[in-house]
Amino acid sequence: MGVADAILEMKNITKEFPGVKALENVNLKVRNGEIHALLGENGAGKSTLMKVLSGVYPYGSYDGEIKFSGKTVACKDIKQSEQLGIVIIHQELALIPYLSIAENIFLGNEQSRNGIIDWNETIVKTRELLGKVGLSESPNTLISEIGVGKQQLVEIAKALSKKVKLLILDEPTAALNEEDSDNLLNLLLEFKKQGIASILISHKLNEISKVADSITILRDGRTIETLDASSSEVTEDRIIKGMVGRDLTHRYPAREPKLGEPFFEVKGWNVYHLHQAERKVIDNVSFHIRRGEIVGIAGLMGAGRTELAMSIFGRSFGKRINGHLYKNGKEIEVKTINQAIDNGIAYVTEDRKNYGLILIDDIKRNISLASLKKKLSKGLVVNENQEVVEAERYRMLMKIKTPSIQQKTVNLSGGNQQKVVLSKWILAEPDLLILDEPTRGIDVGAKYEIYSIINQLAMEGKGILLISSELPEILGMCDRIYVMSEGRMTGEVLREDATQEKLMRYMTRAGGETHANASENV
Repeated sequence: MGVADAILEMKNITKEFPGVKALENVNLKVRNGEIHALLGENGAGKSTLMKVLSGVYPYGSYDGEIKFSGKTVACKDIKQSEQLGIVIIHQELALIPYLSIAENIFLGNEQSRNGIIDWNETIVKTRELLGKVGLSESPNTLISEIGVGKQQLVEIAKALSKKVKLLILDEPTAALNEEDSDNLLNLLLEFKKQGIASILISHKLNEISKVADSITILRDGRTIETLDASSSEVTEDRIIKGMVGRDLTHRYPAREPKLGEPFFEVKGWNVYHLHQAERKVIDNVSFHIRRGEIVGIAGLMGAGRTELAMSIFGRSFGKRINGHLYKNGKEIEVKTINQAIDNGIAYVTEDRKNYGLILIDDIKRNISLASLKKKLSKGLVVNENQEVVEAERYRMLMKIKTPSIQQKTVNLSGGNQQKVVLSKWILAEPDLLILDEPTRGIDVGAKYEIYSIINQLAMEGKGILLISSELPEILGMCDRIYVMSEGRMTGEVLREDATQEKLMRYMTRAGGETHANASENV
């Protein structure tokens, strides 16, 4: 790649935090109008590098040189990088839910005359930008009224309003369904035709294969290599080897299931929506789990999987909940989260940042939270020595990458944050562990480690209920699979009989259209 051909050159970028060298002599070149994938395990330094580029970490806080459009740049903040045409869209969208689409797009960049906002111009320009990203919503629609997929498009429209030359997308499809993901990727290909370059950070290797021109791999804060994505030698296995430093011959660790008796059963479970009193989100659902069994729940977005899990876990979602829960043949009452924990039920949420962790607190306290009453205190006094011992034990056991259990959880990578959430619930010694999208936004190496932990828990005789939007994950990990659609169970399939096509047929059935052979071979 010639220098003249490059819109971006980052040379020997080194960034240190107290006790950690996050980046060490990292190099990255992006050509004009190309889609450049930036890959690596969680904690490899991808997001840190992009924060250096976009001015979140200002010039002077790192070593190295950045050239953009052939000129050396030294951005002191995001505003300066955006003036150059470098715009970053973070994994956690930065939209204000109770402002309109138009207000969000031009927030901080108001279309004004003589100090007064020109709303006509704002609306006209918003419609033009929404047209470019293929969104037909009214500019006056509140952000809170549209789904995550459309919100992502609003973020991109906002980037276009800043005359973007280099668009950085950090895990843009992590929370999107397949259709919305495809729309977003096609939009990047359209931008490429218009000469806009993109840096795409994603753990979904199939997406990288679809759109990337070049791939740069980071590992442990260093540049490993840059690959030509069009080369026949660049396979998913080849990329994975670069990311993790070793071959992953099997994506899912082998396990010989040792299934016990059914010990947890849900019968005739019904749940109504929190805010729409007549809307039934879970309709007459029944299922069971054996000891040592990993049971999957597959379904499209909106099928009711998370609502089912949360309603079972101490009724943390829903109203007018009725039905029966049985453990070891006896009916149990689980009307609060404390009752759920007391009955040996744990729930690893799909939204670890908002519901799974206290990000401003340290690793030690996050791990101990669910076990303070049961294991780590006497009366109202916490045994802090025991708390340290247990947190340190799980740091080692789960291979949490951190210099200390006193580290703030917000400073960990996504994969390590997920290991903290798992540690919290494993320490609580549950009999049933409900895992809701446990590997979302996590790289392949960390996924393998988490799969190994799940397998070990099953081998210890615990029941696992695994909810995942990734069908290969469901097929690779589960002994038996239930399928949901529109709040109802539409199928139940054994692992050896399951295929993506079969699961998809059940996932697309209307909720009331339960198949005659829904529980085939079970």
